[in-house]
Amino acid sequence: MWAADGGQVIVLVEAFLGNGLGLPAQQREHAERRSVVVRSGATDAHVAITFAAYNVGPCRNLDEDKLCRIYERRPLVCRIYPAEINPHIPLNPAAKDCPPESWVQGSQLIVGGELVDQELIELIQRSRQADRDDIRIKDAICAMLGIRTTALKGDGFTAYLPNMAVFASVIDQVQTQPQNEAHSEWLFHVSGDDIAGQVMAAGAQVVSEPAQTYAFISLRAA
Repeated sequence: MWAADGGQVIVLVEAFLGNGLGLPAQQREHAERRSVVVRSGATDAHVAITFAAYNVGPCRNLDEDKLCRIYERRPLVCRIYPAEINPHIPLNPAAKDCPPESWVQGSQLIVGGELVDQELIELIQRSRQADRDDIRIKDAICAMLGIRTTALKGDGFTAYLPNMAVFASVIDQVQTQPQNEAHSEWLFHVSGDDIAGQVMAAGAQVVSEPAQTYAFISLRAA
């Protein structure tokens, strides 16, 4: 729908290895459920793919009064905001764009670190389930777009900005095809030689030369 409305989608990719490299043990269940098992070199990797709206500046759907023009059909991510979809990321008001007064108005969303708003809980569950249900079709879409380089989870993301006409066409094609066929293997783009050594020691394949088709967003300094 975002592409049909003329918006740009960014594809963000991260992965951890079968031996657990790139993944804290306490996050394994959530991360495994939203990833697809693929091959990289001589080992398995768990790749997570996010399709997100890419918008520089104010949202393209805001009117002159900064009100949402598509409020009734706004995406789940907007309905959930400012809560976090990832259960391992605590809600940090300082990292959100909500005006200060919004934090003291209305019903409480979180009490004692736990979500208490039932509608919000259900929306987050829907979003997490969609992540799990859609991962194989996202992998197939990426294969048709030639997206086959990932970052190591915790080290960064690889970010792609596909042509939206091609992206929409590929979505239509993949949705009419079975998703049980094997796809080509994935490569890793990492932030430095030390990380590369760990990834290769685990049997995965690291890119020798970065492609011009994506950007690497490093999390190392974060």
